[in-house]
Amino acid sequence: MTTHRLTPSRFFNTLGPHEPALHVADGDRVVAATLDAVGGDDAGVARASRPNPMTGPIFVEGAEPGDALHITIESLRPTRATGWSRNTLAPNVVDPDFVPSLPERQTHEWAIDPDAGSVRLLAPFAETGDLVLPLAPMIGCFGVAPAGGEAISTATSGPHGGNMDWRGFRPGASVAFPVGVPGALFFLGDGHARQGDGEIVGTGVETSFEMTVALRVQKGRSIAWPRGEDAAGIFTIGNARPLDQALQHATTEMLRRLGEDYGLDRAGASHLLGQAVRYEIANVFNPAYTVVCRVPADVLPDVPARSR
Repeated sequence: MTTHRLTPSRFFNTLGPHEPALHVADGDRVVAATLDAVGGDDAGVARASRPNPMTGPIFVEGAEPGDALHITIESLRPTRATGWSRNTLAPNVVDPDFVPSLPERQTHEWAIDPDAGSVRLLAPFAETGDLVLPLAPMIGCFGVAPAGGEAISTATSGPHGGNMDWRGFRPGASVAFPVGVPGALFFLGDGHARQGDGEIVGTGVETSFEMTVALRVQKGRSIAWPRGEDAAGIFTIGNARPLDQALQHATTEMLRRLGEDYGLDRAGASHLLGQAVRYEIANVFNPAYTVVCRVPADVLPDVPARSR
């Protein structure tokens, strides 16, 4: 495995057929510098425009349509001592008659302390004192170029990945994307120092990052939506609006996966999902919502699964 360092001089607000910034071999590792959601670098200097300027694309040798590109998130290191977030809930997550009472939208800074493993709000919080939360880095936006020559905004998401903003995309997790073009053309960025489910204020704690990922081509693995695994089990991702359509995509992909990787027929997979499935609302802020369908590791069939 060769390790490459990518410090880009240009960034993209779409995932699409852009000129590669880097060529790597199947199985290589990339250490990439990324900007925050509005283009701020490790010094807080604006290097690109919103939304979610991406580092990349990375061309992976051997990746072709009909394959999957498997990404292992090895490390996510904030490169700034501060981040920022917004202060008011999205109108679509509260009752309509409550919307007028929401506060005026503002942006506030957070202190990021990797040594203490914490983030601290640098603004008045409550009479009880500061708001200090555990540091929990995650990737907000990443994926591959879609098929058909499309270039899709980094504000949204689809089968190719994109702006999914799920807190589960953290070190130790892996995810596979369907390859749409030769070389896959992988992009990443929009790191969050932490975020709750749904990204319901429209941000996590946004900051610049150094992200380390390993890239592996899964030949002939034709998938429709992102699939992944972590220490807790396996998961599939659906991106769409309305929310029930995102859930449908994620559940259908899990049915396929349980058949392909674990040998379950549709009845067996339905029994397992009916009694063991877990759903997470990853994002309800972006143009496409994101739902995660998860099966815990302790209930998966004890059979040799296909390489995931």
